[in-house]
Amino acid sequence: MKKLILLLFPLIISAQTHRFVYQFHYKLDSTATELAAENMILDVNPDNVKFYPYSYAETDSLNIIRDQNVSRWDDHLPALIRKKGSFENTSLILLNDLFSLRSTDKMTWKLLNDTKVDGQYTLQKATTTFGGRNWIAWFSKDVDLSEGPYKFCGLPGLIFEIKDDKSNFMFKLSKSMKFPKTYEAKFLESFAGKKPLSVTEKVIAKKQLELYNDPLQDIAEAFKSNTDPENTFYISSVQIKSLDQLKGMSDERRKTMLRENNPIEIDKAIKYPVN
Repeated sequence: MKKLILLLFPLIISAQTHRFVYQFHYKLDSTATELAAENMILDVNPDNVKFYPYSYAETDSLNIIRDQNVSRWDDHLPALIRKKGSFENTSLILLNDLFSLRSTDKMTWKLLNDTKVDGQYTLQKATTTFGGRNWIAWFSKDVDLSEGPYKFCGLPGLIFEIKDDKSNFMFKLSKSMKFPKTYEAKFLESFAGKKPLSVTEKVIAKKQLELYNDPLQDIAEAFKSNTDPENTFYISSVQIKSLDQLKGMSDERRKTMLRENNPIEIDKAIKYPVN
């Protein structure tokens, strides 16, 4: 964390975008013995906060260098925009189409007397209940930003670490950097040229159930309407030669969706029908 120590203080005043990179460890399947890992970005801008996978920024950089327009999205990883200094979030969700979901996610924190030292920073412990899980956070008053990864904010300092009490989800700050101008992250404003459609939680739940009931509907429709024998269809490197193949693959997709139904906000987990 010593590199982080050198960067934090001057950024608070001068940076247009103050970027924090968090290591994110998570379980899509709560019974899994190992956690998946990704790097996530928290961009603190003058007016808003953006949280998204590090890989999106990498793809954006390559698009600029190569003068291309590649779209990238991972529906297992969160992406959101928050009004700075508030609990007002807009989550971005890809379910065939890109949707935006507004929510007010107020958290009530309990500050504890426990402290620990991380480099030259003193971290204080705090707890909260959010999304059906109990959370333990370590924040530092030395960094005057009431922000943190995902929807976690509202503490009197930056969140360095946070995890749920079952260790299904863990965020840990790894480094920070600055940009002289605001980093726009325009890839959060559209996907494959389409802007997100604002919807409610009920619509998202409905779309998730539709996807569960027919997970390969788009491929099936394209396959049935295809009139060019030269066109080929692949799913996970497997060539599709008949609709019967899609039925078996759909069954496997549903099994995976049932197994990986462990979202950060567990109280919003979809109750899929089990046949």
